[in-house]
Amino acid sequence: MRSTLKITLASAIVVAAFAPALASAQAKDGYLTDTAGKEVKALGANVCVRNSQWTPALATIDCDPDLVKKPAPKAAPAPKAAPAPAPKKEAPPAKPKKPAMLNIQEKIELQGMEFDKAEMTASNKEDLDKFLAGLGKATKARGPVAIGAVIVTGHTDRIGSLNYNMKLSERRAITVKDYIVSKGVDQKLIFWEGKGPKQPIPVTKFCDNKMKRKQLIECLAPNRRVTVEIVGRAQNLAKPKAAAKKPASKPAAKK
Repeated sequence: MRSTLKITLASAIVVAAFAPALASAQAKDGYLTDTAGKEVKALGANVCVRNSQWTPALATIDCDPDLVKKPAPKAAPAPKAAPAPAPKKEAPPAKPKKPAMLNIQEKIELQGMEFDKAEMTASNKEDLDKFLAGLGKATKARGPVAIGAVIVTGHTDRIGSLNYNMKLSERRAITVKDYIVSKGVDQKLIFWEGKGPKQPIPVTKFCDNKMKRKQLIECLAPNRRVTVEIVGRAQNLAKPKAAAKKPASKPAAKK
């Protein structure tokens, strides 16, 4: 009788302890829960209170962690593929080097003009044509010449007055200048002047004034001339010379 009374009294104490929670508790998924939906735990035991519907299949990780099947470990994430290498920037093509240029200075003398005449002879024209054509053609050493300036100078022999010969030399220079322009050279590039008898060919110093007039005129023919000098630029086409090999050093003399 006393034992029965003790059990009944103990049960009443447990129920009384849970009375505040049980007053609003409800059964859910095998455990008693409070109004907030949290599992009710026994005082001092930290154990969830199971209801009559509880089965191991309803075990939760918070109340019965030993009965809950642990989820399989998540597979390690596949490594991220390495980013594709950035395309290599191609170096811009090297700028072509500017060709080496040469300063060109060419000269021709159109000798043997008729006495007291300003016209060119057929031989003068032929020589000047070859001269101009040669400047426009490339050679092994240079490219075609780009003309920068043309200097035309007229000359006479010493026969006659200085004033007359100065004017005659100028007329000869103008005749040649006009002929060069007719060959396509810009007249703005041409400079002309007359020197008269002031710059004779050295060999004519042996022409004696005591000669007969016809002989003297023929002797002084080289002075009746027009000088054409052309200044310009052309590309250097000559191949660079290979560096000379250094002579092998002599072996040291034996002592």
